[in-house]
Amino acid sequence: MTHYLDEAVKDVKLHREEIINRLVQFSETDLLLFWGTDKELVSRQEEVWSPIIRWANEAIQAEFKHTKTLDVLEEAKTSAYRLKVFLDSLSDKELAAFYSAALNMKSVLLAMAMVKGRINAEEAFQAAFLDELWQNEKWGSDEEAVKRRTVIRNELSDIEAFLK
Repeated sequence: MTHYLDEAVKDVKLHREEIINRLVQFSETDLLLFWGTDKELVSRQEEVWSPIIRWANEAIQAEFKHTKTLDVLEEAKTSAYRLKVFLDSLSDKELAAFYSAALNMKSVLLAMAMVKGRINAEEAFQAAFLDELWQNEKWGSDEEAVKRRTVIRNELSDIEAFLK
């Protein structure tokens, strides 16, 4: 079940600085920072994503802000140092879980909230796929996308179990 996570811990031990630098760079394009324009979708993003962004900003004294454009905001760039300090403070096990969660969800902010117990795996999954799930409600779902999300949902549950 979590064998790949045990291997990820070994990778972290060997490449810790490189992994942290990747995550810091990845934070500039965090999923939670790029919002839609549809009123209903934005309302859901406000309800689900805003509390996570606020919590992450408070937790590491950062200034992550969202945008409705595709431009990376300067605040995301300046928050990189605070994120790096946070990532440096994680154990190898936590960093391995964080890295796997961040890649699965396309969000270091969600990974941070999950690794620190602010949200559980299911809440993280729902937040990470908020846009896709909203689109499914509107236009139906794609079988391949459902399979992909199921794999990711299971991996997030594995990560949660691994951290306990």
